[in-house]
Amino acid sequence: QVEVDENGKIVDARFKTFGCGSAIASSSLATEWVKGKTVDEALKIKNTDIAKELCLPPVKLHCSMLAEDAIKAALADYKLKQDPNKEEPEK
Repeated sequence: QVEVDENGKIVDARFKTFGCGSAIASSSLATEWVKGKTVDEALKIKNTDIAKELCLPPVKLHCSMLAEDAIKAALADYKLKQDPNKEEPEK
């Protein structure tokens, strides 16, 4: 979940993660990194940056991927709530 102020800056972010320490650490780092950024800036955070910062071993790279996916999902939800008349694109 993200909280965005009237200027478009993310002022708070929260997460709920089930799993190992690497998954929790990845989610926690992601929430810290998005704070103070605009929505567009936060969307530029990549799982490779998270994995590098945490020195995740190759077997734990999926944890950083989940964190990146969570950022994208939270921001997509935020954007949808800002313009409820806009529907998701058809697949």
